[in-house]
Amino acid sequence: MQKWQSWQSSRPLRRTSLSLSSGFWHATGRHSSRRLLRAIPRHVAQILQADVLWQMGHTGSGVKVAVFDTGLSEKHPHFKNVKERTNWTNEKTLDDGLGHGTFVAGVIASMRECQGFAPDSELHIFRVFTNNQVSYTSWFLDAFNYAILKKIDVLNLSIGGPDFMDHPFVDKVWELTANKVIMVSAIGNDGPLYGTLNNPADQMDVIGVGGIDFEDNIARFSSRGMTTWELPGGYGRVKPDIVTYGSGVRGSGLKEGCRSLSGTSVASPVVAGAVTLLASTVLNRELVNPASMKQALIASARRLPGVNMFEQGHGKLDLLRAYQILNSYKPQASLSPSYVDLTECPYMWPYCSQPIYYGGMPTIVNVTILNGMGVTGRIVDKPIWQPYLPQNGDYVDVAVSYSPVLWPWAGYLAVSISVAKKAASWEGIAQGHVMVTVASPAENDSAIGGEMTSTVKLPVKVKIVPTPPRSKRILWDQYHNLRYPPGYFPRDNLRMKNDPLDWNGDHIHTNFRDMYQHLRSMGYFVEVLGAPITCFDASQYGTLLMVDSEEEYFPEEITKLRRDIDNGLSLIIFSDWYNTSVMRKVKFYDENTRQWWMPDTGGANVPALNDLISVWGMAFSDGLYEGDFTMADHDMYYASGCSIARFPEDGIVIAQTLKDQGLEVLKQETAVVENVPVLGLYQTPSEGGGRIALYGDSNCIDDSHRQKDCFWLLDALLQYTSYSMTPPSLTHSKNRVASPIGTDRPLPQRLEGNHLYRYSKVLEAHLGDPKPRPLPACPHLSWAKPQPLNETAPSNLWKHQKLLSVDMDKVVLPNVRPYRPQVRPLSPGESGAWDIPGGIMPGRYNQEVGQTIPMFAFLGAMVVLSFFVVQLTKSKSKPKRRKPRVKRPLYLQQQQQQTPHSGKTPTV
Repeated sequence: MQKWQSWQSSRPLRRTSLSLSSGFWHATGRHSSRRLLRAIPRHVAQILQADVLWQMGHTGSGVKVAVFDTGLSEKHPHFKNVKERTNWTNEKTLDDGLGHGTFVAGVIASMRECQGFAPDSELHIFRVFTNNQVSYTSWFLDAFNYAILKKIDVLNLSIGGPDFMDHPFVDKVWELTANKVIMVSAIGNDGPLYGTLNNPADQMDVIGVGGIDFEDNIARFSSRGMTTWELPGGYGRVKPDIVTYGSGVRGSGLKEGCRSLSGTSVASPVVAGAVTLLASTVLNRELVNPASMKQALIASARRLPGVNMFEQGHGKLDLLRAYQILNSYKPQASLSPSYVDLTECPYMWPYCSQPIYYGGMPTIVNVTILNGMGVTGRIVDKPIWQPYLPQNGDYVDVAVSYSPVLWPWAGYLAVSISVAKKAASWEGIAQGHVMVTVASPAENDSAIGGEMTSTVKLPVKVKIVPTPPRSKRILWDQYHNLRYPPGYFPRDNLRMKNDPLDWNGDHIHTNFRDMYQHLRSMGYFVEVLGAPITCFDASQYGTLLMVDSEEEYFPEEITKLRRDIDNGLSLIIFSDWYNTSVMRKVKFYDENTRQWWMPDTGGANVPALNDLISVWGMAFSDGLYEGDFTMADHDMYYASGCSIARFPEDGIVIAQTLKDQGLEVLKQETAVVENVPVLGLYQTPSEGGGRIALYGDSNCIDDSHRQKDCFWLLDALLQYTSYSMTPPSLTHSKNRVASPIGTDRPLPQRLEGNHLYRYSKVLEAHLGDPKPRPLPACPHLSWAKPQPLNETAPSNLWKHQKLLSVDMDKVVLPNVRPYRPQVRPLSPGESGAWDIPGGIMPGRYNQEVGQTIPMFAFLGAMVVLSFFVVQLTKSKSKPKRRKPRVKRPLYLQQQQQQTPHSGKTPTV
C-alpha cells in the first residue's frame, strides 16, 4: 500500500537543474525552489564546426561568460582562464560537489580532452546551488546584481521551473538583459508533454534552448511550447528559440577527464559556448546584444523536417551560418516567427491543423518582435494590414495589438485573424501581410532625439472553408481553467506525488493536444473561448466542452448557459476530485516564503460546477475514487475522480466498482465501493433543448498523466450531444443504475478560508465571503483598415524571409580541412566509446559515408592504374633523363608537417 504524506516542497518544480543522469539527481524528499535541470555523452564543439572559427583565430578571447550552477573546483585541469569564483549559497565552499556546474563550464570553455567552444573566454563561476540542489530566489538576485556589476557578456542558466510569476526573478532577468547580458537558458526536461516550458527560457529576451539527439530528432525529454503566460485570453508564443545537441554530449568530469550527460542542461551551454565564440568574432562589439545575437541564431538555424515550431523553435543551431550573418549584421528589427502560414504542416502546427471560417473565434498568432537597434523601442504609428487582391486577401480581417514599449530588446505583436462575411461559403487560400515599423533612440546620433527605424513585413497565408454546421463545432472553455502559477492548483491525479502542480495550461494545444488531434481526425472543429460564457453566440456551436474547471462563475454566466441549453446548446463536463479534507492533507511547505501552501481548489472546483448545473437537479460529490474497470468493452482507468451525487431520474447513469482513494489518502486504509456513479447523460425537457453529459474524471483525456485514454467515450458523448444519438453500449450497459437522488449526503462546500479570490478572474476580496466582481466587458477587436495591394503574393513564405541587409556571400569562410581528432591515449575516467574516428557523426551520417567509401576506393584505384600505364608508355618512348628536384613551397611543407587540425587552435 502506498503511504500518503504531506508534500514538503519549496513550490515544487520552481527552478531545477535540467539534466538527466546518475544517482545524485534523484529526488531528495524535499522539493527545492529551483532545481538544476539535469545534464547525458559527445565531442560537440567539433561536430558543430567550432574548429573552423578556431583556425581563423577566434577562441572566445575577451568575452566574459558566467555560469550559474553548482560551482567549480579551483585546480580543474580543463580550464585556463577562470577569472573569478563566487559562492552565493549558505555552504562554505566554492567547489562543485555534484559535477553539474563543472560539466556545463566544460562544454563552454574546456581547453583539453572534451574541448569547449570558447577555451580563451573569461570564465566567471557563480555557485548558486548547494550540494543538496537547494537554491533560493534571493541567492539568484544577489548573484545577478554582481553579474551586472562585473559587466558579464554571456550568462548560462541550465536551470528552470514553471514559475513565470516569480516577479523578483523575472524582473531581474529583464534587468540583466537590459544591461546587454546575453542570457541563454534551458527550456526544460518535461517533454514530450506540451505546455511545459521553463522560466526564464520562456522569456522573450532570453535565448531558450531545446535538445536534440545526434540523429537530429527532438529529444523526448525536451520541453515543448507554447508559452502559457498569455492564457486564457490570448495565445502563447513560439518557444524554444533554437535546438541543439543535448543527448549524449561529452563534457568535463568533476575532478578530471570527461563524462557524458543528457538534458536541456547540456543543450543550453552548447548554445552559450557558441554565443561566446560568436561574440569574439565580431570586431564591433557594440553590435552584439541579446536581440542581435538571437536574430543571428534564429535566422541561421537549420529547420528540422517533420517537426513543429513548438518543438524545434526556428531549428537546429548552425554555428558557421550564424557567424556569417553576425559579421554582416546591421541593426534592425525582426519577427519570430517571421511569417504566418496556416497551410504549412507540420511546422506551423497547430495553426495548420484547422482551417478558418466565417463566424469562428479569431485565430491569434503571438509574434515576438526582436529589436536589435536598442534596448528600448516603439512601434511607429500602427501596423498596416495589406491584403493581396489577386490572392483573395480581402476575404481576411486582421486586428493587431502590440507592446506599447519594446523593452528589453523585445515586445509582442498579437495578430488576430478572422474571415470576412463575404467569404462565409467560400473555400480557398487568402494572403496578405502586416507591415510594422519599429523605432529606437539612436545611441550615437549627434542630433538630439534622433531615431533609428526598421520596417518589417509579416506575410500571412490562410486556408478558408465554408462555415461548418453547428453539430461539427465544439467550443472549449479556457476561461474557467486556472493553473500554477500563481496559486497552488493541485494535480488531477493524486498518485503523481512528484509532480503535484497543475501547470501545463489546460489548453487544447498543450496538455490536451492528443484529444484535440483526435477530435480533428473525427471531423470536428474545435474553438477556444478565452472570455466569460456571456461572450459567445451559442447558436453557432453544438457542444460546449468544460474540462477540469477550477474557476468560479459569474451569476450572469450561469443564467446565460441555462438559456443557451434550453435553446439547443449541449454541454459536456469532465470533472475531477474535490475533497476539503484531502486538500488539507496535500499541503506543502514553500522554502522561499517559509509558509505552508494549501490548495485553493481540488483537481476541479466542484462547488462552482454544482452551482452551474444545479438547475437540472445535477451535482458532483466530494467522494474520491480510483480504479480500473471496463466500459462498453473498453479498458478504463479512473484516476482520482469524483462521483455523481445527484442526477435527474429520467437520465442515464453508469456506475462502476472503484477504490475509495480519499480513505487511502486520509487514513491509509483500503476500501472498495460498489456502484459509484461516474457517467450521466441527460436530455433537457424543453422543446429543442440541448443535452448534458457528466463524467467524474478528466485524466483519461489529459496528456499529463494519462494511463488509458477514453477518446472513444468522448466520441460517444459528442454523438449524443451533437447529434442526439444515444450510444446503445451505454443505454443497455449492465452497469446502468438508477439516478442518485443524493439527499442523504450534503454536497461539497468550498474550503473555509481559501484564497481563491487572489487568483480568480471572477471573485474579489470582500468582508466575510468573497463576492463576484462586476461582469467584465467582452473582448472587442478593432479590425485594421486594409490597404489592398494589386500584386502577387510570394509563394514560399519561409525562404522568402531573411534578415535585412545581410549578404551571406560577403563573409567568406576559409577553405579548411574538416576536423579529425588526433589519436591519443585516453585520460583516466574517460570512456573511449564516444571517440568517433575521422570525426564522422554517428547514425545515418555514418551509414551514408560508409556507402560512399567503396566507390571512392574504386575511382582512386583506377586513377592510380591509369597513371602507371601512362608513365610506363612514356618511359618506353623517351630516353631517360634526370630531372632537377624542385623545392616545394614552404606553406605546403608546413601543411604536410602539421596535424590535420591546422591553423590557429586553442592551446591544449
